[in-house]
Amino acid sequence: MKGKTSGVVTFGELLLRLDTPGFERFVQAESFAARYTGGEANVAVALAQWGVPAFAVSKVPAHEIGQACVNMLRRYGVNTDHVLRGGDRLGILYVETGASQRGSKVIYDRADTSFRTLKRGELDWKAILSGRRWLHITGTAPALGENVRAVVREGVRAAKRLGVTVSLDVNYRASLWPVSEARRVLGGLLRDADVFIGTPHDAAALFDIGGEPAASARALRKRFGLRAVAYTVRAGAGASSGSLAGLLCDAGGVCESRRHEMQFVDRIGGGDAFTAGLICGMLKRWPARRTIEFAAAAGCLKHSIPGDFNLVSLQEVEALAGGGATGRVQR
Repeated sequence: MKGKTSGVVTFGELLLRLDTPGFERFVQAESFAARYTGGEANVAVALAQWGVPAFAVSKVPAHEIGQACVNMLRRYGVNTDHVLRGGDRLGILYVETGASQRGSKVIYDRADTSFRTLKRGELDWKAILSGRRWLHITGTAPALGENVRAVVREGVRAAKRLGVTVSLDVNYRASLWPVSEARRVLGGLLRDADVFIGTPHDAAALFDIGGEPAASARALRKRFGLRAVAYTVRAGAGASSGSLAGLLCDAGGVCESRRHEMQFVDRIGGGDAFTAGLICGMLKRWPARRTIEFAAAAGCLKHSIPGDFNLVSLQEVEALAGGGATGRVQR
């Protein structure tokens, strides 16, 4: 994938993640572990681990916390040349890890962040996307205000003019915007997108497309004229374990991965890891079966790693995708 047209551009807000120790609740925690994250950046980090050139586009404050966030992305091989500086603060998410029947909890503190100050014309999308193959966005960016929404539209339209594939993970968060607004905005973006990533629940809640996952994916692909629809299909009643499978619907039909049973270390970022696996497979022009098995395996492995980043090698994902991983000590 090296050469004139290579690389994946991800656009979205970068955040400071603060975790309570172990399984402590917010009300009892006396300290927090600090990490950096962002749904789109999580995709970039995973791709960089697999040798895919990855570029993060965002805006952070021009102080040490903003720089620490950028440094973390650089540490894992993500290009940050197009991360702007400005504004006053980095957004925060507080995380309380659940166990058994008590689910994990996330509290957002994302008001008045640097990213929310972005405006049309501030990013040179032609320069950012020229020579790239893919632009990845999620629904959390347009949820942050009309000015950010305008920047997203600007990027998507530039991608279409340049022949860059656009993927949209709807990533709906009820705490950020109402479903009626999300339906209108994301529906408009999907008409210019090529690949939809989400769940059957997203299709039902946002676009009134129900039915079994395969039928839902076909209907969604047809409605928006998409190249492909990819779903994560989860099962499990508790916060400590569950299962994950993937589904891919494209011009060749519907393909489903094997189902992975998991014990959770950290669920956050699992969907982003799945997305990175999907993008990797589609960029490499793998067959649909190999692509969706790789994506599901990547999502599964992320659940074993604390933090948001899927720090696994291409070989580790391929081993699980092929049914060869056993969990034994590697010597």
